[in-house]
This record gives sequence, structure tokens and C-alpha cells, in this order.
Amino acid sequence: MNAEQALEWMKLFNEKIQEQKDYLSELDTPIGDGDHGGNMARGMAAVMENLEGKQFETSSDVFKLVSMQLLSKVGGASGPLYGSAFMGMAKADSHSKLEETLQSGLDMIVKRGKAEVGEKTMVDVWTPVIAALSAGQLTHEIIDEVVNATKDLLATKGRASYVGERSLGHIDPGSFSSGLLFTALLETGVV
Repeated sequence: MNAEQALEWMKLFNEKIQEQKDYLSELDTPIGDGDHGGNMARGMAAVMENLEGKQFETSSDVFKLVSMQLLSKVGGASGPLYGSAFMGMAKADSHSKLEETLQSGLDMIVKRGKAEVGEKTMVDVWTPVIAALSAGQLTHEIIDEVVNATKDLLATKGRASYVGERSLGHIDPGSFSSGLLFTALLETGVV
């Protein structure tokens, strides 16, 4: 992925976050603080403001700036987790395959959040999306499927774990925003 493609990806992701801001907070209300949409919208607005008018040599340069903005502007767990993801992606070799770059992001999410598949976190979306991408089978349907599958998981990590059984039946907000990230990636045409 080159810098231009990374910029297009962030632009599309921002548009989706702004459009879905209220829904993201609705998802977060029964199992979290109810602020995921507002936090992500504020963070991505800051990202776009800081990307504007700058020249970037590589996608790593873009991802580093995205990471810094999300770490400083997004509250809750989302800022550190998304910030870590983009920092991991920034550290990936610029000649890496896309799935390797995303895996570097996922590795940082896991390191930061200590989460595994099945715990109702964004890891439950990132892991199967990367697997589908590696197999050349990533589609909008697969993204929707893995995001919706978090509804049936019992949260054992993060804020949602505090509500125990009541977390069942709710889509994980971080998984939904991750779905938006990967939907935006598909729309860039890079995949």
C-alpha cells in the first residue's frame, strides 16, 4: 500500500465513522460508556485535519500520524487500541503484503489489550478479516458476518466484561468500528 492509498483509506474510514457516530455510541451504551462514536469521530476528525496538505513518502508515515492523533484525541480503550494498531502498521516493512501490515497492527492490539479471539473485542474482527484477506476472499459479506458474530459472544475483556451476561446480544462497538475500517479498505480498491 502506498501513501496515496493509505490517505484514501483514512478518508473513507473517517467518512464512515462520522456517518455512524451515533450508532457506534448506541452500540456502546448498553455494554460500555456510550462514548465510542463521539470518541472515534473526534479522533478521526483530528486525523483528517493533520493529514490535510501534507506530503507523505510512505503509508508508514501516514499510519504513524494516524496513530499519534488517535492516541492523543480518543478516550477510553479505543484510543490506545487503535493507536497501537496503526503504530504496528507503521512499523511494518513498507514492502510487506497488506495482510502482513494488518497483522502487525493486530499484534499490537493483542499486546496492548491482552485479548484473544472469542472475548468480544476488535480482535474478533481483525483476526478473521486478515485470514480472509490472506486467502484472497475478503468481501463486504465476510466483514458484516464477523462483526455481527460478536453479538453472540460473552465479553470477558474491556468495559463490556463488567456487565457479564448482559453483554450477550449486543454487537461489540470496537468490532463495528473495525468493520468500518475494513469496509473502507475494500472501497479503496487496494484489495
